[in-house]
Amino acid sequence: MMAAIGDESAMTETAAIFDFLAAQIADVDTQWSLGTFGAIAEFMRDKGEPVRLSRNATALAAVTARGGIRIAPPATLRPFAYETTTRESWSGRVALCLPDAQCATNGRRVLTELAPDTEALRSEDRGAILFDLGLGARQVDVCVRVSDPDVATRLRVHAGQSVFAPGNPAMGVILAASPHRVFVSRLGRAEVFAPIPPADGKSPDGPHTHVLPDLLRHGRSHAATEPIPAGWIPCAHIYPAHPARDGMGNSRPFNAARHDAFQEMLLRFGDPRFIALKERVAAAVAAGEDPAAITVSQTHFARTHIRVALRQLKAANATAPALAAWMAAHERTERNDTEADLHRHHR
Repeated sequence: MMAAIGDESAMTETAAIFDFLAAQIADVDTQWSLGTFGAIAEFMRDKGEPVRLSRNATALAAVTARGGIRIAPPATLRPFAYETTTRESWSGRVALCLPDAQCATNGRRVLTELAPDTEALRSEDRGAILFDLGLGARQVDVCVRVSDPDVATRLRVHAGQSVFAPGNPAMGVILAASPHRVFVSRLGRAEVFAPIPPADGKSPDGPHTHVLPDLLRHGRSHAATEPIPAGWIPCAHIYPAHPARDGMGNSRPFNAARHDAFQEMLLRFGDPRFIALKERVAAAVAAGEDPAAITVSQTHFARTHIRVALRQLKAANATAPALAAWMAAHERTERNDTEADLHRHHR
């Protein structure tokens, strides 16, 4: 029996998305995160750093000596590309979303011993024990993987309790032992092997994690600054190479090819309304029109995309005389990007 045309189209789109993800995971300049608002694992690698890339019919993976990521996208995956402002620049991301009804993981709220991690990215880690930290996040289970029997014994004493309960020493045990961190979602998993930095230390340049109780208490699936479509939940993010920032967010000469590459992602996976708005702004600036020429919607996302368009024109050294007036009209003198800080390392 022949497949229906609609089924064939869906299969073709699923295969195209899989190829897109494969290209991104093979790109050393692309960074990744997996998690929720208040708890994410980040994966990146350096140029020349040894990496094991793998691909089969259902999953893609990249593993280095410092960490790794595996993405096994279901057919319901929807990539959503968008841009937002940072304190000094802008950021371009692709959120990997699942339908609201399909994103949930286990939602445990107490420290829970699971089992040997048979799904570990590296074979040598598959005998170590997973402990779910019990953070109660909707779309990710935040775990540690313990290979030291003494550490496992000390954590078992506190199983069934919240790691944030007053007087509970479990988190202190984890911080001192610095086990692997394993974040698991319906899209796959991210693992971090690098040591946990001290409380007064900065995050390492490579793969690392953030667990921020103050943000977790909001119970959000994502920051309010993310224009995620209603009914969809981001379970992971892709951060392609930024045209004007390196992987640590430092300024560098504008790269038009990188800019164009992400604009193509926007056309493919983004919101057409915001793409059209950016195009209108660029055309108005080039024509020397007054900033009042475009009626600004009072939605946060519309204002943000106008600022993104202007910052991109400035970074590309646009020579339109009207640009300064537009920047003055639309840039905020004070910005509060607290909710976006969880992604602050990405460009």
